[in-house]
Amino acid sequence: MAEYNPYENMLLILERAAGLLGLNKNDYRTLKYPERILQVSIPIEMDDGSVRVFEGYRIQHSSVRGPCKGGIRYHQDVDMNEVKALAAWMSFKCAVVNIPYGGAKGGIKVDPRKLTKKELERMTRRYTASIMPIIGPQEDILAPDVNTTPEIMGWVMDTYSMVKGVNVPGVVTGKPLEIGGSLGRVQATGRGVRIVTREIIKYLGLSPKQLTVSIQGMGNVGGTAARLLYKEGFKIVAVADITGGIRADAGLDIPAIQAYMEQGGALGSYEAPGVVKLENSDILTTQCDILIPATMENQLTAENANDVKAKIIIEAANGPTAVEADEIFNEKGIIVVPDILANAGGVVVSYFEWVQNINGQIWDLNKVNSSLEKIMVRSFNEVLGMKEKNDTTLRVGAYMLAIERLVAAKKIRGFFP
Repeated sequence: MAEYNPYENMLLILERAAGLLGLNKNDYRTLKYPERILQVSIPIEMDDGSVRVFEGYRIQHSSVRGPCKGGIRYHQDVDMNEVKALAAWMSFKCAVVNIPYGGAKGGIKVDPRKLTKKELERMTRRYTASIMPIIGPQEDILAPDVNTTPEIMGWVMDTYSMVKGVNVPGVVTGKPLEIGGSLGRVQATGRGVRIVTREIIKYLGLSPKQLTVSIQGMGNVGGTAARLLYKEGFKIVAVADITGGIRADAGLDIPAIQAYMEQGGALGSYEAPGVVKLENSDILTTQCDILIPATMENQLTAENANDVKAKIIIEAANGPTAVEADEIFNEKGIIVVPDILANAGGVVVSYFEWVQNINGQIWDLNKVNSSLEKIMVRSFNEVLGMKEKNDTTLRVGAYMLAIERLVAAKKIRGFFP
């Protein structure tokens, strides 16, 4: 089997959507190539006095609609193609929700669990200094992603500000409230997942109490989605994280599970009446109506797609579905709400945070959440309209909407000689 390449995965969907729009290849050719790729070496002194060199990236896919925007992830599997794909997905995501950003992404190839806090801080600050020539509040704004936190964003902001000689909160979003973060940002991606889940079942004429849900990933995104969906009356029957999974046909007590995890308990060790253990991978094929993958890319593949029993998949993670799996789901009539719509709540509220920083404002939580709701519902309906007009899937409809907006912006701006 050929090695999975997320960037090639993205290009296949891009070509399909552009073809349905009837675009000339010259119209969208630039979208197939990142604008800028920066690879950096990150040497740091470890606590034991030894020196290690880590590999880092910052890739800017498109700035045609505004400053680039995207998270940084710390993971041992980070590579060039992954970061290229994530940067492109950010361009499309920002265009789908129609906020004035382009797409970027960054990452360091590292297992952060193996670093001390001081080593993690030194690595973050050195990485920030290395990519500083191409980032900034009007150039490229960073944010948390896999294994990065508000605290890490604080280190990025402080490093950038110290070099510039002035406080620059707008260089990052997802930072702590005390240094210019936004209310509602931590929960925003999971809240957006809840909104699109509600909208798709409304479109299908279904009720939350009729539906069972399985969630892969109980971190910030999956955990927030689980809590909000539970409150709305959905029956959450299975959840999993890196330590394992659990299932209860009568429904899981999500507040009790999250209280257990907050006390340091491993989800794979959780016990309660009626709860049975699952392997982490089994969460994707367990019986349910709605499946929410909320971990990493390439979880749903040609190998397991035929075993998926859900009727609806909400992509809370970036790129969890391979092209081959997508085709199987389409043949089986499984509806997939794509990542560039489903998990866009995070970048929407990041945009709100950036606006507050640039303008010296503080929004209350109600304004943040109501504004997010408005944008996510509007975007869902625009994607749905594109899907129905062209008799295609929600994924291709979302790409068509994004490409149409990106191509229009490029035509208006033209080419610099």
